[in-house]
Amino acid sequence: MADTVIRNARIVDGTGEVSRHGDIAIENGIIAEIGDNVAAGRHEIDADGRVVAPGWVDVHTHYDGQATWDPEMTPSSWQGVTTVVMGNCGVGFAPVRSGAEGFLIELMEAVEDIPGTALHEGIDWEWNTFGEYLDALDRTPRVLDIAAQLPHVAVRAYVLGERAHEDATVDEIAEMAVIVEQAMRDGAVGFSTSRTILHRSKYGLVPGTTAPDDELRAIADAMAAAGGSRVFQLITDRLLVEPERSLIGELTRRSDGPLTYSLAQTDFDPTGYLQALEDAAAWNDEGLRVAPQVAPRPTGMLFGIRSSLHPFITHPTYREMSALSLSERVARLRDPETRARLLAEEPATANRIAVSIISKWRQIFPLGDTPDYEPAADTSAQAVADARGITPQEVVLDWMLERDGEAFLFAPLAGFTDGNLDSALTMMSHPTSVVGLGDGGAHCGLICDASMPTYLLTHWARDRVGRQLSIEMAVHLQTQRTAQLYGMTDRGVLAPGKRADINIIDMDRLRIAAPEMINDLPANGRRLIQRAEGYDITMNAGQVTFENGEPTGARPGRLVRS
Repeated sequence: MADTVIRNARIVDGTGEVSRHGDIAIENGIIAEIGDNVAAGRHEIDADGRVVAPGWVDVHTHYDGQATWDPEMTPSSWQGVTTVVMGNCGVGFAPVRSGAEGFLIELMEAVEDIPGTALHEGIDWEWNTFGEYLDALDRTPRVLDIAAQLPHVAVRAYVLGERAHEDATVDEIAEMAVIVEQAMRDGAVGFSTSRTILHRSKYGLVPGTTAPDDELRAIADAMAAAGGSRVFQLITDRLLVEPERSLIGELTRRSDGPLTYSLAQTDFDPTGYLQALEDAAAWNDEGLRVAPQVAPRPTGMLFGIRSSLHPFITHPTYREMSALSLSERVARLRDPETRARLLAEEPATANRIAVSIISKWRQIFPLGDTPDYEPAADTSAQAVADARGITPQEVVLDWMLERDGEAFLFAPLAGFTDGNLDSALTMMSHPTSVVGLGDGGAHCGLICDASMPTYLLTHWARDRVGRQLSIEMAVHLQTQRTAQLYGMTDRGVLAPGKRADINIIDMDRLRIAAPEMINDLPANGRRLIQRAEGYDITMNAGQVTFENGEPTGARPGRLVRS
């Protein structure tokens, strides 16, 4: 007799094939049978009218610290995610030499906007090597499975110490290669590096940003030497520029595994993503596995009074009140005299990139209680200001004061150049691409995109006006497609012999809630969270971990080693 039988389900199995109705039997955490009229189980779940799909496999998160103290791994676990890959973008916490932990925390805080105080208090630092870090992760029961990549920043800091930002010697590169090979053998599912000028700390560009090609070649060779097929993950500003373009192909060949890089439509090159997709197709035709990693919606900055960034955050009048409580700031900002003084000021910063971001009025929108990530052009701050005959600053301030200062504005950072998400649809539909970039666990004070897996279903498979994705494709993109990239052949598909990582979803009720800013990190650290409704049940290895959005107390999650 099966442990659990799910009955009368609309089975969307993760392969992209047309859904079918039937029953699913689960034994010992594994799918034992799928069919009609499956024999009775010890526990039965009626899924009539529900979609039953594999648990989501989210390949771009930053739970490297949170995974050591939080068994529930929110907000991703609220969104139906049953497996996460962390250690992206070159930042992380292992390997580390005793006494050098603060350097890695400062880099993570700067790049991923995770409060350093929370990381200092929350992480126990039971490790030095990457293998020891994996062992520490393996000792913590949790609601979902985790896998970790080896971050370039930590490797450089471990080998070069205070010279982590400088070029490495031949001997130091060789030492890095030894660490990389051992980490792969210990269970790292990949290696990650950052090559973008956007990732900075008080020390400047993060270590590895300008690492010479020979260093990356040595790392790729070490990955191949470990055997298997690990992922080389990177973010770069020079995707379409030689010699970086050719280097991507070379690193893929040398590492003997897949390579994935972040790809989005940008304002300075609105059609460049099309060339990147062509390049990926050409590399795959050569037998390489190059996977552009794309998002189903724009990377969305959330401007609010408590956010890390908003249009008034550098204004002298706002700085005078920045240490006050939210209610006190709201009261001051509603005062006519204070309001007039604030609106008369200009941003007081020499950072031209920041000024551009916080004053791009045609790309700042009200997010709403039911978040709208594909807003119409006539709802922008500039459009509303023009219609009302006032300044966009006035409009934005009014929006920020809604819900007693808890409201958020949506400011797309990339992927919204055309004023719609057609570019995202093109990228998601490309056969080489994978969906990611939700950054769960990161950007705690400005971005909350961990709900992207749910958005794939609500927006792309149900609500969008115009071109959509089928529900079968929306599920496939975040199950089999992402699992296969990281060689996780035991999950991502509903089929006999596969892990019973399962979502039972009420598609009529499925929705993403408005983001909230809360203080529940260690040291009372703040973070943005976002819940979802409509996940009746989420299972990991056959155990019900969440029911109607609430944790059951079951913690079957484990570390996935390569």
